[in-house]
Amino acid sequence: MEVQNVDLTISAVAEKQYPNTMFPEIALVGRSNVGKSSLTNVLINRRKFARTSSQPGKTQTLNFYNIDDKLYFVDVPGYGYAKASKASREKWGKMIETYLTKRDQLRGVIALVDGRHAPTDDDISMHEWLVYYGIDVLTVATKMDKISKGKWNKQESLIKKTLQINDEELILLSALTKDGKNEVWQWIEGRM
Repeated sequence: MEVQNVDLTISAVAEKQYPNTMFPEIALVGRSNVGKSSLTNVLINRRKFARTSSQPGKTQTLNFYNIDDKLYFVDVPGYGYAKASKASREKWGKMIETYLTKRDQLRGVIALVDGRHAPTDDDISMHEWLVYYGIDVLTVATKMDKISKGKWNKQESLIKKTLQINDEELILLSALTKDGKNEVWQWIEGRM
């Protein structure tokens, strides 16, 4: 899909703030600083539309990005950020759980993992939680440009084995070279 217009419609913290449309929604979940903003920018062909940050835990709201008045990308706060207070983490957790389990427009979740490493315990828990609730999930391994192409197969096997997923459920992505971009769009378009 070639994206023409993108708009950050709202940064929501409660159901009453969600956009009142029937556009399909794809949520992006993952550990803090795993590359959700970078993936968004790659998919929408923009360099800095979704702001990337070197500071973990920056996203604290559900950010709804309107894509060509056809769908929304919903950037979900990152998990695993140790410096956030327990109360803040609990509040984010309830906000995220409410969105993921109650939003009728949600068509699927892209779960991002750092492709340089084995999925963390938090990544595994999130994957298991999504599967338990019957949410359609695609795992995207980010930051693949930071490892040599020759090690991609090894990392792919490690991620698939750790999360117990198959080839169709995992895409390796490089924000630098755009490897994986078309495959992610194919998955999204299959849910619109």
